[in-house]
Amino acid sequence: MATHAALALGLPLMLGGIGGAWLQLQQPLLWSAGAYGALAAAALLLGALLWGRQPGLGGARQKLWSLGWLLVGAGLLFASTGGRALWFQAGALDAQLEGRDLVLEGYVAGLPRQGELGWQFEFVVLQASLAEAGGRSRQAGPVGQTALVGGAALPGEAAPPGQSGQAVQVPQRLRLAWFAPRPGRGQQAQAGAQGANPGQLAQAGAQVGVAGLPELRAGQRWRLTACLQRPHGLANPGGFDFELRLWEQGIHATGSVRAGPATPAPQLLGHGWQFPLQQARQWVRDRMLERVQPAATAGVLAALVVGDQGAIPQAHWETFRVTGVTHLMVVSGTHITLFAWMAMALIGLLWRLAGRRLPALLLAVPTPVAAALGGLALGFLYALFSGWGVPAQRAVLMLATLVLLQLSGRQWPWPFMWLAVMQMVVLLDPWALLSPGFWLSFVAVAILFATGQPLPTDGRSGRHYVLGLVRTQALMTLALAPLLLLWFGEFSLVGLLANLPAIPWVTLLVTPLALAGVLIWPLWLLAGWMVDALMLWLQALQQWPWATVSRPALPLLLAVLAAMGGLLLVLRWPWSLRAWGLLLIWPALAYSPARPPPGHFEWLAADIGQGTAVIVRTQNHTLVYDTGPPMGPHSDAAERVLLPLLQRHGEAPTKVLISHIDSDHASGIATLARAHPQAQWLTSFDTQPWGLSSQRCLAGQSWVWDGVPFRILHPGPDDYAARRPDNAMSCVLQVGQGAASLLLPGDIYIEEETRLALAQPDLRAGVLLAAHHGSRTSSGPVWLNTLQPQWVVIQAAHRSRYGHPHPQVLARLQERGIPWVATPLCGAAWGSSQRPDELHCQRQQRQRYWQHPDGRGALPAPP
Repeated sequence: MATHAALALGLPLMLGGIGGAWLQLQQPLLWSAGAYGALAAAALLLGALLWGRQPGLGGARQKLWSLGWLLVGAGLLFASTGGRALWFQAGALDAQLEGRDLVLEGYVAGLPRQGELGWQFEFVVLQASLAEAGGRSRQAGPVGQTALVGGAALPGEAAPPGQSGQAVQVPQRLRLAWFAPRPGRGQQAQAGAQGANPGQLAQAGAQVGVAGLPELRAGQRWRLTACLQRPHGLANPGGFDFELRLWEQGIHATGSVRAGPATPAPQLLGHGWQFPLQQARQWVRDRMLERVQPAATAGVLAALVVGDQGAIPQAHWETFRVTGVTHLMVVSGTHITLFAWMAMALIGLLWRLAGRRLPALLLAVPTPVAAALGGLALGFLYALFSGWGVPAQRAVLMLATLVLLQLSGRQWPWPFMWLAVMQMVVLLDPWALLSPGFWLSFVAVAILFATGQPLPTDGRSGRHYVLGLVRTQALMTLALAPLLLLWFGEFSLVGLLANLPAIPWVTLLVTPLALAGVLIWPLWLLAGWMVDALMLWLQALQQWPWATVSRPALPLLLAVLAAMGGLLLVLRWPWSLRAWGLLLIWPALAYSPARPPPGHFEWLAADIGQGTAVIVRTQNHTLVYDTGPPMGPHSDAAERVLLPLLQRHGEAPTKVLISHIDSDHASGIATLARAHPQAQWLTSFDTQPWGLSSQRCLAGQSWVWDGVPFRILHPGPDDYAARRPDNAMSCVLQVGQGAASLLLPGDIYIEEETRLALAQPDLRAGVLLAAHHGSRTSSGPVWLNTLQPQWVVIQAAHRSRYGHPHPQVLARLQERGIPWVATPLCGAAWGSSQRPDELHCQRQQRQRYWQHPDGRGALPAPP
């Protein structure tokens, strides 16, 4: 009876709690503390009225009683999540401190990561103050200080808060970057190349690392000057939510360490023992990277042991992605769960063997209890040593709840256990509901339950569970495919062949050997050889044709139906019932996104930072205009933004037009050429260095796709003959015609704009991409007067160091009543020739309270 009562009360309460937390995460703005408190009080009052009044089974009263508890759970979790969000938001960086030089004193926390550009590390602040006179206030231009769009008022400079040396409040936990100087950074970078004085560092016990930067270690106490900003990431349809990631990690601000002639050098104040675990992790990582060769193999071992993925090269990540084994190479929730699962089986086997010699041992602690608690303890220690990230915390809590429920002595139905685990994880981290890893982990656990794979605590042999998990992996591969297509648009067809040997190989051999190598380091060499052997197998699978299948992003309804179909196929039911799963999966496989009708086009200006990248779609063709800037030493905007956007819409570009050779427009040429070798190329420069055959863009060139005209307006033959500067040679493209057209001008100057406007006084544009990212050398008066655009889109970086868009450009737009959007505040912008007066912003379409506040607001109506 007690179990039945717990089920009757617990099921609606947990379902309501999970639903209430999910609803709160959809809020664009937070309520007041009083509103959340009132909701929690109302939920508690309703619970008090329902307590002890459970009606009999069945009937309308039973349904109303269950509905009441559903509302209680929803109200409590909605209110508690909102209250926690308010408390967290209160610790945000003051907007007036953004871009100012601050003197910070505190400790290096976490595991510092060294890359080619310098260090990235977490910093726990003990005290902060404004920099002394001479430290610069780096106000980054108007985009960081104004509302979402122009056309209403010009931004003003934020008043500097207080005097130099004044103490200020900053978030306690920061993420900082300390960049090594690079050629071309200018005088400040040249002066900052020394970082902290090497002699001073040596006296304090620090070692000088790459390019004169000090060797950062967890527990070091530093006084340094840094420039901070509130978290801000790129916002593109289906893209990674960087701001949510930092919110989950409790980080309120990011920034960079400053060093230069007017800035005091960072000072190492000493070493502390406040972070002993992080120091141990760094010691292990450094020893591993020193003693295991090649570096890529050492990077895989470091990722498995201490959770540091920075040393794994991009080529390896590509192999892991194509073969579907990425989850094994990072310490994710799935990895910790599998490790603990295997540990339970091994401990159970060893405990039974020990019990044959010491029967009292089995009487004192039965095998199921020893296996469950031992496996849980090892999983916890592994999660702790690997960095105790949010996914690891979720996995440990999930395992703990599951083990305690199974050892409680009662026979709980698996859906109840599954929901109880999910509820506990949501209580710890409600924002996990928005993580694909959360749902992949729980769907995997549901498959384990539904297919009859219990926890390895019932005394059966470890071999039984290993074989069972191999079988279950095959079922998971099938059942998780729809969810992988939903979130990543890709599914590995060779994933089953890769995972069947890789799961036991990595989980039972490589990871234990790598962990044991902490005590006996030659075991790292053996683990490294095993990693190299696995890579040979994975790289062979990677070369197979059709190794992966890519599909457009699925609508939520089709994805849910497909997931239900995948689960139905793996259940132990008769095939006459399981075959219905194919019918549920088929619509997802046959789905194709809607395309523009004949004679119309759609466009999307991606959020890619300081650069240009635009996608134009007609009914049967796709054009990419520019490929964006570099993003780190081994990545670019084409890889991180353009290719995912093309895949999301199921697109393969027919033509790629690169306006000019500057890196913020052309850095992704090689990436896009590898991914889509069939595309035609049109450029204003020679592409032979990339091994590409391209056609020169020339004024007067035109073509028609599906009733939509495309026309090149610039440069002309005289421009090529004169060998004008790169910006002045930008290919200017008009898509469509008249007030419904899109005009893409590259980085041309006012001189070229004026020449084009005077030569074609009837030239019009519905949407104009601001030339040169809103620089004052472009978007001139004659150009704007002639085109009379309904919208201007400005692709620029957040807090652009160039000051884009320039106040003079915004003043010109305001004088003419032309509304504008900038991608740092709008995110990706898109529209259609069918409704040229409408423009959509990603940050408006999916506004959430944890996002950068400058992206909040309403779009103005065109004049």
